[in-house]
Amino acid sequence: MTPMSPVATALAKLRPGFAGRLLEPADAPYDDARHVHNGLVDKRPAFIAECRGSADIADAVRLAQDLGLEIAVRGGGHNVSGRATCNGGALIDLSHMKGVRVDPEAKTARVEGGVLWKHFNREAQHFGLATTGGVVGTTGVAGLTLGGGWGWLMPKHGMALDNLLSVDLVLADGKIVKASGAEHPDLFWAVRGGGGNFGVAASFEFVLHDVGPMVTGGLVAHPFDHARDVLRFLRDTAASAPDDMMLVGGLLTAPDGATKLAGIVVGHFGSPEAAAAAVQPIKQFGSPALDAMGPIPYVQLNGLLDESLPRGARNYWKSHFVPALTDDVIDVLVASYARRPSAMTQIVIEHFHGAATRIAPTATAFALRAPGFNILILGQWKDAADDRANIAWVKETSAALQPLSGNHVYVNYLDADETGDAALTQVYGPNVKRLRELKKKYDPKNVFRLNVNIPPA
Repeated sequence: MTPMSPVATALAKLRPGFAGRLLEPADAPYDDARHVHNGLVDKRPAFIAECRGSADIADAVRLAQDLGLEIAVRGGGHNVSGRATCNGGALIDLSHMKGVRVDPEAKTARVEGGVLWKHFNREAQHFGLATTGGVVGTTGVAGLTLGGGWGWLMPKHGMALDNLLSVDLVLADGKIVKASGAEHPDLFWAVRGGGGNFGVAASFEFVLHDVGPMVTGGLVAHPFDHARDVLRFLRDTAASAPDDMMLVGGLLTAPDGATKLAGIVVGHFGSPEAAAAAVQPIKQFGSPALDAMGPIPYVQLNGLLDESLPRGARNYWKSHFVPALTDDVIDVLVASYARRPSAMTQIVIEHFHGAATRIAPTATAFALRAPGFNILILGQWKDAADDRANIAWVKETSAALQPLSGNHVYVNYLDADETGDAALTQVYGPNVKRLRELKKKYDPKNVFRLNVNIPPA
């Protein structure tokens, strides 16, 4: 008989009391369970702990350390970098923890670490409630929130992390704590933007707001020949946008897979009358090839982009934050998109304004509080044979945009090759020193390092 490996032996001892499922490479479900959203990422953990609660997480964290294994944590698994999995380490998988409990009287929600935004929105919208979170329904609540959490409600209600009331965390020593304004407030400050550096987030408590169920929003798209005019119009409209309105510009391809378009997507959360007046100039501008802007269910608005980001597609991203959408920036984006190698690729331009920008950069670990435009160069394709051409295009576009960009980067858009002190400074700015001190306090051995890592002081 072949002796069991140390990992197999340890898992056999843990299984009887483990509420979830422990998978090894030889197990039939393992191959499907190891994959994340980005098809470019292909890693093989030593084992996968599909957790059902905080006790499972704590046991998995302790076991991984006993075995000397690195730890990766997966919530929704949507992050482009592939940091939600690992080669030869322990994958702590929260994707089966999908509980959502809404308290409509208190206007709060408690959600588990594996919940996707489409699940969250479905439950909250049953009561006509919502909080800021994502524009793609298949994105995980945990990763998006811990790294910032931009979404349609950002101008009116701040980032997702600005709506957090508390987080239940499993620390590196397996201890389970609550971080909030009253309990471990320093840890609560750190996790609001500090990602998974300080522990595994088992659940979140959010404040909710009256939203929907019907809002005003959708897409207006123009022929690509008019892209420069469309992006200049986006810039001019953004200059006077109210807090009720979120604006996103995009260079994209029509469903026919060939026709390039320039679009503006809007979410407006004021009164129907104010919304109709605000979007009317957008609908009347130029000669749109498509006008799908008007009354829309909030849950549908949040899923509007889901089909354009299919699971398993190969992704490579870069992002830049620009204080202003200047003509020079627009020229770079339009010229680059004109030669994009894949019809699945997009350039997304997100307007930062309103409530999220009126919070001090040091009030939470999340330091990107400046008004401006976040530009995402979203390279996406299907065939591995096209990897080199698509990655090269993203890098070339990013390099052309770099001289025109500011000093900020949105952490959730960093790809796997963006690490180290330079990335930390761009993401956390004045907060790096305090974050490193808190890392030393809560994770001195840097157990949670498979992320945009904050090394202990």
